[in-house]
Amino acid sequence: MEEIKLTKEYKNVWELINEEEKNNILNFAEYYKDFISSAKTERLSVKESLKIAKEKGFTEFKTDQKLKPGDRIYFINKNKNIILYIIGKNDIEKGIKILAAHIDSPRIDLKPNPMYEDGNLCLFDTHYYGGIKKYQWTTIPLALYGVMLNKENKIIEIGIGDDQNDPVFYISDLLIHLAKDQMNKTLAEGVSAEKLNIIIGSIPLIKNTENNNEKDKQKNNLSIKENILKILNEKYEISEEDFVGAEIEAVPAGKARDVGFDRSLILGYGHDDRSCSYAALRAITDINQVPEKTLCVALVDKEEIGSYGNTGLESNFFEYTLLEVFNSLKGEVNILSFKRMLNSSLGISADVTAGFDPTYAEVHDKKNTYFINKGVGIKKYTGSRGKSGASDANAEFISKLRNFLSSKNIIWQSGELGKVDQGGGGTVAFLLARYNMEIIDMGVPVLSMHSPLEVISKADLYMTYKAYKAFLEDFNI
Repeated sequence: MEEIKLTKEYKNVWELINEEEKNNILNFAEYYKDFISSAKTERLSVKESLKIAKEKGFTEFKTDQKLKPGDRIYFINKNKNIILYIIGKNDIEKGIKILAAHIDSPRIDLKPNPMYEDGNLCLFDTHYYGGIKKYQWTTIPLALYGVMLNKENKIIEIGIGDDQNDPVFYISDLLIHLAKDQMNKTLAEGVSAEKLNIIIGSIPLIKNTENNNEKDKQKNNLSIKENILKILNEKYEISEEDFVGAEIEAVPAGKARDVGFDRSLILGYGHDDRSCSYAALRAITDINQVPEKTLCVALVDKEEIGSYGNTGLESNFFEYTLLEVFNSLKGEVNILSFKRMLNSSLGISADVTAGFDPTYAEVHDKKNTYFINKGVGIKKYTGSRGKSGASDANAEFISKLRNFLSSKNIIWQSGELGKVDQGGGGTVAFLLARYNMEIIDMGVPVLSMHSPLEVISKADLYMTYKAYKAFLEDFNI
């Protein structure tokens, strides 16, 4: 009889893998770096995800389509959600398997009337999105991405700052020599939201005043703002009014990069939660056989502000796609059968967690934390303080999941976000838990989460991908 090991030790991935697995980790990381370097907004994430899905045979669902096992379909909602399905062999009423991840990240948005001139500079007025430390967004190069519509309702795509020949944009900070009052403030107050103003230019527009007198010349010296608008009009055919309703996001400029002499880590914008969304996307698109259960990956927007709005998971779009699939397979939607399907489904909230940072060890419970390079993180519950806002997975579900992952040689770890009363956070798990399905949080540990540039481990990313793919292919309870 084999001796049972009584203690549990979470080990470093790099100590446990062979050369082939090491190469898999490094290759996967290169594809991922390309993805997050291009997918810096939710719209771009959908665009890049769609490319990958189409290459793997996914086609857009048609309302009159009669689905059959093996079909690979997708739905897109307002260019900010993409939901993918592979139809399984089993009766859909017996449940499906779902991975849900978000593709929005903290950033700086423009206000509805953003452009103004002051002090011989032209600037954008902004409103930050999601939970950020505001001071971290000053004095770094920024890129602008998004869409605007002009008066002819022509969609104008904006993307400036990541090409080597592009200009970048900038939020200034106060010089140390004059920062006495600022330095006496808390970190939260040192840079206020209304000081996150983006510098966009400094040259005024001057009309041809060759034949005018000096007084007329002064009148014809137009503003820096009008010069910027002239540049934008010539390039994009837009005017100032077109900024009303525009979706322009300021994000860190530059590509994802390796970190460390050993290149084991990745520095990039938006690991939360594009690391998990990419792993989930690859998990479903890399499946080649017809699955037993129908599989679903939902990549959604607005998680960073509570999942509200018509592109967040709080909307009915996810449920609508399920109803379309159910109707196509069953011929009609019986509400009781539909609820039986949801009740029998299994889900993973594919979201990141906080990695242990030895520089700030005081906020972690070292016995219950996630370490870099120790694999995918399993979170029984999220929430804050007294588990407020948490989705709490059942013991039976977790037991089967951890034993399953171990049987697949997938390296995993378990813990909490931080010390109990230090803070906390939630994910989309509670929104799927309301359907009474079994669901748990599982994802990549991150350093400097919600900062402009975050860090993750290549090994943890790959173990997360393996865990998601194995869940979709083989996991059952």
